[in-house]
Amino acid sequence: MAGPVTGTTTPPAEAATQPVAASAARRLGSLALRIGAVLGKRLLMLVILLAVVFAAIELLPGDAASATSERGEGAAGIAARRHLLGLDRPVWERFWDWITALPTGDLGTSARGERVSDLLAAPLPNTIVLGTTAFVLTVLAALALGIWASARPKGIVDRAVDLTSTAAFALPEFVVSIGLLLVLSLWTGWLPAATVTGGDGAPASWTMLVMPVLALVVPQTGWNTRIVRAALADQAATPHVEAARLDGLPVRRVLLRHALPGAWPAIATGIATSTGMLLGGTVVVETLFNYPGIGTVLAGAVADRDTPVIAAVVACAAALITVVLLLADLVRARTLGARP
Repeated sequence: MAGPVTGTTTPPAEAATQPVAASAARRLGSLALRIGAVLGKRLLMLVILLAVVFAAIELLPGDAASATSERGEGAAGIAARRHLLGLDRPVWERFWDWITALPTGDLGTSARGERVSDLLAAPLPNTIVLGTTAFVLTVLAALALGIWASARPKGIVDRAVDLTSTAAFALPEFVVSIGLLLVLSLWTGWLPAATVTGGDGAPASWTMLVMPVLALVVPQTGWNTRIVRAALADQAATPHVEAARLDGLPVRRVLLRHALPGAWPAIATGIATSTGMLLGGTVVVETLFNYPGIGTVLAGAVADRDTPVIAAVVACAAALITVVLLLADLVRARTLGARP
């Protein structure tokens, strides 16, 4: 007679799920390592960029002590201010002190004695409202125009969208801003020419947002519309999209259900790339329209040779661009199975 069976056996269902769980864990671990490598590389690039910022400001004529001095202040007073700001120390030493304090959230002190974090805290919400509104409208407009043009390749709409988007992208933000000021403010009086702030530091009326937003949206819509149109054109030549078209499916369904999902990686990369241009245009637009945002603070900091303020704005902008680029990489990796 056989003896009793010792030990335990794994149920079939549980045994089948173990390899799946192990494979999922390996994929997550691999993805985490790749994301960490990408972030590490971009962090190194950010440190190099900030070092270049410190060096470039050092090469400009004058310094923060002379730029922020009172009228008629003597050489002794300027020298004392220079020592107070640490400008008599080597630039590499000042950069090291600033960059090592950055991970703790300490952005330094401005040339006028204010904490940089406090200086940026007030205008930051205004810039977020302006940039987010412009970004969302840009994405929606580019998708709508790109899909509309792709519905009839080489048709009248396609040619018109192509011409218009090229012209829009070729126009710098300051040219668009001046045109909007002439048409919508000086000639018609529909919108205010400059931004007036309320008691909370925000624009007193939503109408003061219209022209700054349009000045940012027009060039970026031109850029992104061309990217959407090109991505959809590439997808139109793929076998599954051609098969859907030959099956007699409506054009709208072919574009939205079959072409657009495959075009997302290229579209996401284009949108992420335009984020940097959008932030750069924000500085110009905020200055022209007297908009109370980070761009206005940055323009004043450049005039004051205020290195900590300039470096802090660059660091914040670079961090935002890094996050957007990482999201675009994840979209591409998820769609194509590529490495981020």
